[in-house]
Amino acid sequence: MEPVSLFRAKPTVEPQQRLQFDTSLRRWFNRNLGLWRSRRQYFFADDQALRVDMFLRMEAFSEPVEGEAAYRFTWWPEKEYDFFEKNPRYVREGTLEAYLCGHQLRRSRGYLCGSPTKSQIRQVDEHELVFESHYLEWDILEHIRLVDMDRYRARSIYSWCNGELVLAEVHHEERLESSGQPLTS
Repeated sequence: MEPVSLFRAKPTVEPQQRLQFDTSLRRWFNRNLGLWRSRRQYFFADDQALRVDMFLRMEAFSEPVEGEAAYRFTWWPEKEYDFFEKNPRYVREGTLEAYLCGHQLRRSRGYLCGSPTKSQIRQVDEHELVFESHYLEWDILEHIRLVDMDRYRARSIYSWCNGELVLAEVHHEERLESSGQPLTS
């Protein structure tokens, strides 16, 4: 009879070469791919309320050059309602690349500035994310919720400049097209 050991051998576990990324964030971003019509209302601190209707296209890259996933956001106006004439600091149309790096979204440029920006991401549930961004003198809090089987998005955005709330936005967005083929670099 062989002797019985009181100690068990430790199982050999291969170390992971890379941390496993929270795939629910990637899944949420992928649910947002496609073309959206964005009907927006902006409420400024001086009691000015303005409207603008935009198109947004969100595309994914097949192979991210940075982070766990990479996306391209493109926007252009549908109906301007004099919004850009009254607010020339806003960019009428443009494109930026965004990289998902853990619970952070890194953008190649900001919407209010041309320099790169970073946002911390908190996931409320499977349908909603919250983005907290800080750049230049701005602090921005954005909630994005997918609604009705991802056919609609509700966005609310609050922007503080030097600690003072100067802008609140409400966006109602409707999906016009599903995602296309992934982009190649």
